[in-house]
Amino acid sequence: QVQLVESGGDLVQPGGSLKLSCAASGFIMSNYYMAWVRRAPGKGLEWVSGINMNGDPKYYHDSVAGRFTISRDNIKKILYLQMNNLKPDDTAVYRCARYKWSGATLTTRPVFRESDYAYWGQGTQVTVSA
Repeated sequence: QVQLVESGGDLVQPGGSLKLSCAASGFIMSNYYMAWVRRAPGKGLEWVSGINMNGDPKYYHDSVAGRFTISRDNIKKILYLQMNNLKPDDTAVYRCARYKWSGATLTTRPVFRESDYAYWGQGTQVTVSA
């Protein structure tokens, strides 16, 4: 069955860096657009970044553009999120998600809809605090 398992979350000081990983199994990862989303304490789900099947284009929420980098290794079936210059507002549970439709290429930054994603990981906690 389809599984997405995140790792890499931790407690980090402001200005620090973390790299999150999402290990995919049960499907051909190279056929799907993938994304990272997050939920901060007391807030709703927020889309963070997305990446097309072959790695381009990539899209970022305005709040993380220039600080976060999404990437993927379709052979290892791992999705990554490199997070630099972390801020307290980045504190959240980060989850990876698989797009619902195989073969879809997103040519513009998407409007986030939870219903567009068929599978989600359980999440990894990122806490940014001094």
